[in-house]
Amino acid sequence: MMPAPLLRALVVEDEWPARNYLVELLESSQLAEVVGAVGGVDEARQALASDLPGVGLDVVFVDVALDGAAREENGLSLVRSVAGVPNGPMFVLATAYEQHALEAFELGVVDYLLKPFSEERVVQCLRRLHQRRTPSRDLQSGPARIVARRKRSLVFLEPHEIWAFEAADRLTFVHTLHGTFDIDLSLAAVEASFGRAFVRVHRNWLVNAAHIKELERDGHETKLFVGAGVADAGKGVRVPVARERAAAVREMLLTNATGLRRP
Repeated sequence: MMPAPLLRALVVEDEWPARNYLVELLESSQLAEVVGAVGGVDEARQALASDLPGVGLDVVFVDVALDGAAREENGLSLVRSVAGVPNGPMFVLATAYEQHALEAFELGVVDYLLKPFSEERVVQCLRRLHQRRTPSRDLQSGPARIVARRKRSLVFLEPHEIWAFEAADRLTFVHTLHGTFDIDLSLAAVEASFGRAFVRVHRNWLVNAAHIKELERDGHETKLFVGAGVADAGKGVRVPVARERAAAVREMLLTNATGLRRP
């Protein structure tokens, strides 16, 4: 059996001793190769802009507090601006601050490394990243279809047929052109099975970005129409977007589209 390819990593850390030590731990693990190590948000954005929407970069290790960054710019703002972009990298927060963990995981951060880093903890993190990467890198090695329930029948759905997954009333529903069905998987299990094929836009919703037809903003609320056709003229489902994810979702959609004048 061929060994899994090394994870291609970018390290974003403004303190050079911590940056160099993390790079050393990543390289010595024989599970990752560091393709870049930068000290600020602007440099990280440049590296990500050259990589997205490709698949060359697998993971970004980023500190929260970065010297020289504007007050509103930090590691979390970097994650927020890229989270949800199809085929974008995974993120790991590597920081001395515990209090950002909840927000980080809500943004889809895969792991949270606390300083001082240890070899054992870094290796554990990299193994977790390898498990998360496998479905998105090699779809044939993961499940090919979703099995849903319709009364006493089982319905087999191709991923490209699925509009969205919804968690509600302790159940998980899958929305498709063929109807809405319930499944036995949690949203977290769906993410683990299909990698980044589906985008988390809300704690209760995963959507297939290929089926997003409309982005609607009404005051502080943002919604997506996901389905076939456009809103009133189409068939689909309206999906709420969490306020903290709205900017990243909009950026994700505009990254792979043209026709709108942008600043």
